[in-house]
Amino acid sequence: MAKSSADDDELRRACENAIDNTKQKIVLSMRVAKTTGVWNKAGKLGRGSAMAKPRVLAISVTTKGKRTKAFLRVLKYSNGGVLEPDKLYKLKHLSKVEVVSNDPSGCTFILGFDNLKNQSIAPPQWMMRNVDDRNRILLSILNICRDSGDLPKVVGIDIVEMALWAKQNTQVIPKPQQTTFQEGFTPVGITETDMQVTVEKELVSQAEEEDMEALLDTYVMDIGEADAFSERLKRELQALEAANVHAIMENETLIHQVLHGIDVASTCVEDMDEWLCMFNIKLRHMREDIESIEAGNNRLEMQSMNNNSLVEELDKLLAKLRMPPEYAACLMGGSFDESSMFDNMESCEWLGSALSSLEEPNLDPCFAKMRAVKEKHSELENMKSTYARRACEFLKKYFTGLVDFMLNDKTYFSQVGQLKKPDHADLRYKSRTYARLLQHLKSLDKNFLVPLRRAYCSSMNMLLKREAREFAIELRASVLLPRNPIVWLDGALSANQSTYEDTSTISEVYTLMLTVFIPCLADECSFFAQFMCFELPPPAPAPAPAPAEDDNNSNNDAVDKGNAGKPTLDMGALNECLQELLDGLQEEFFGLIDWAYKIDPLRCISMHGTTERYLSDKKFDQSGFVHMLLDDMESRIGMLFSRFVDDICRQIEKNEKNLRQVGVLSYIPRFAVLATRMEQYVQGQSRDLVDQAYTKLVTIMFVTLDKISQGDAKYTDVLLLENYAAFQNSVYELANIVPTLAKFYHQASEAYELACTRFITTIIYYQFEKLFNFARKVEDLITSINPEEIPFQLGVSKSDLRKVIRSNLSGVDKSVAAMYKKMQKNLTSSEELLPSLWDKCKTEFLDKYTVFAQLVAKVYPAENVPGVPEMRDILASM
Repeated sequence: MAKSSADDDELRRACENAIDNTKQKIVLSMRVAKTTGVWNKAGKLGRGSAMAKPRVLAISVTTKGKRTKAFLRVLKYSNGGVLEPDKLYKLKHLSKVEVVSNDPSGCTFILGFDNLKNQSIAPPQWMMRNVDDRNRILLSILNICRDSGDLPKVVGIDIVEMALWAKQNTQVIPKPQQTTFQEGFTPVGITETDMQVTVEKELVSQAEEEDMEALLDTYVMDIGEADAFSERLKRELQALEAANVHAIMENETLIHQVLHGIDVASTCVEDMDEWLCMFNIKLRHMREDIESIEAGNNRLEMQSMNNNSLVEELDKLLAKLRMPPEYAACLMGGSFDESSMFDNMESCEWLGSALSSLEEPNLDPCFAKMRAVKEKHSELENMKSTYARRACEFLKKYFTGLVDFMLNDKTYFSQVGQLKKPDHADLRYKSRTYARLLQHLKSLDKNFLVPLRRAYCSSMNMLLKREAREFAIELRASVLLPRNPIVWLDGALSANQSTYEDTSTISEVYTLMLTVFIPCLADECSFFAQFMCFELPPPAPAPAPAPAEDDNNSNNDAVDKGNAGKPTLDMGALNECLQELLDGLQEEFFGLIDWAYKIDPLRCISMHGTTERYLSDKKFDQSGFVHMLLDDMESRIGMLFSRFVDDICRQIEKNEKNLRQVGVLSYIPRFAVLATRMEQYVQGQSRDLVDQAYTKLVTIMFVTLDKISQGDAKYTDVLLLENYAAFQNSVYELANIVPTLAKFYHQASEAYELACTRFITTIIYYQFEKLFNFARKVEDLITSINPEEIPFQLGVSKSDLRKVIRSNLSGVDKSVAAMYKKMQKNLTSSEELLPSLWDKCKTEFLDKYTVFAQLVAKVYPAENVPGVPEMRDILASM
């Protein structure tokens, strides 16, 4: 049998080096295979199982004082074959040891721990080399768990067989040697006493066995003489019974005396019983009298206690009904100045507690029906309504006055030559003076907050729109506009023009507008929700996107992004207020976007990327209506850019209505200039917007090119190959970095190859049509009849072949020169394509002529035609 890995000292030293912890000692280390699959009925791993991975299981212990801890370490092999730590388990958390029943070898087991975070994932399976290795490591783990007092549940293992195996296979360690190991743990070599299997209930105890041996010694018998011993005991028992009967017969006189004494005692007992019955009757009558007296006393005591309790409850009720005069004066006609806020807070707290004390469950239901309680409750309700109405009217005037003061002061807004960011710190500081008052108003009656919230939103809406309008006006005024408007793909624009005036300040203006106002609006929404006492639970960590069904649903869910379980009534009110707070602000942003579009439509790309960056910022997810504002701005930018792309498409389609056109169409090189400029503005998510524009523009360009080429069938292929070649040359560099343009580059390349093939075929057949038509006829006939019979067929006879050779190959160098001139004449506007096309033409002609020469040699072996090498030399000389 191969040596077990548990006896491998080098493996143990490698494990100690891997854990790099001098305080821990490796008790046992064994090589295992880690699997996560399931054993099927055939005893093989199923398809869904992962490949077995080599691992090393090591049991380590550490001692600190009298406390000893045991760990199960999983080590794996690195790329260099060196052990390194993988997993660490505490054996005190081991709850289950199970041998996999589907493994016929019994070498696979599972260790279950009760402290794993994710219990839904199946634990790994450990497969040993043989059953002996399995028993060895499981026995060591169970012994350590037994010494620590926490034995796991064992499934699929016969404990008796385990103990027998341990007794047969474990080496006995002498007692002196055992003391050298860690206290409380059993090492790999198990002691003989640990492996003994004891019977919990023995048949005869040690004391009973000693008594039996003493009894047998008395009768001088051995333990095997059971029959003789039994007979002797029977004889002695009979003799003992006879002696007892004889003793009873001798004591008859004494028995008569005892019976007489019993009769006398019985008479006395009967007399005593009569006396006890008489006393019992008298005691019963006395008990009834005492009970009646106690019942009367109890009723009197209960009545006294009830009267005292009633007096106490009435005193408490009177205390609740008593109204301090200073609180009543403050609630009914007090001032709301900042100096009087402390008195107002105390009065509100008293009013709230007084109303709460007169309502269930703080008030007993029997008191609630009393007239005094009802009158006092009605008086307090009237006082609450009066105070809340007065406070709301004061706060509406106060907030409106603060905003009006800022609107009338021009220093709060941007002016000529000076940009002013919104600053609401002073406004919020003054508003927070009445924050506690708003909380008390909500606790008293939150319905009074509805008109107050609307008044605050209306005032702040005017302030925010004024700030945004003045800021946008000053931003537009600070930009130096280009002297000439930028026009793309227009017929009046030179095709070679590739430089334009810099319009980067437009993107900077838009970015500055968002940088200033988007955080300001988000902060304003958050301040409003907290200041006006809306109940908002904390946001969820991972908000799930909800499908937008319609505008109404999106408005109602605007503040619900990322939150769960919010009060529906509060959310509806908050959404309405926020919509009123930010209503009309989008028009200021739309005006800035439209202004930028009129100057340079391509700036829509950079503005789209900037907007998308703010939309992806997590800190704005909770500001629902700010997020909706950004969505509207993104849609506006996308709509304007789509309009720009549509305008360019219409300019391209105008070329279709022109007269016959030759050479490279004007929009082909201009598109490259446009694409280069668009790539300069791409940011983040605006890649999709630009790719969609590329797809639409190039598709229209190719469709228009095909329609224009159909106008003159004679020059169709020439026009196509020239324009597709020009497209490839102009977008070559961009196609290397833009996947969308790379797709259209390959599409243009394929169309160019097809047009080249058709054009070259036309040029060749223009000079050698009879020659190659004769070859095609021979090819068609050779598939149906023998080559020897073809020269006798009509139209392909030897005389016909000689006529074709005389007419096409008598002056072949002149015919090739004429073919070159024909190609040169058709490519007057794209002479740079002539060399490559002529090379392709020579190659195609030589391939066709090679087929013709092979057919002649096969069908007309006696006829002489110029050879392929000769024809190749003629073509090379051109």
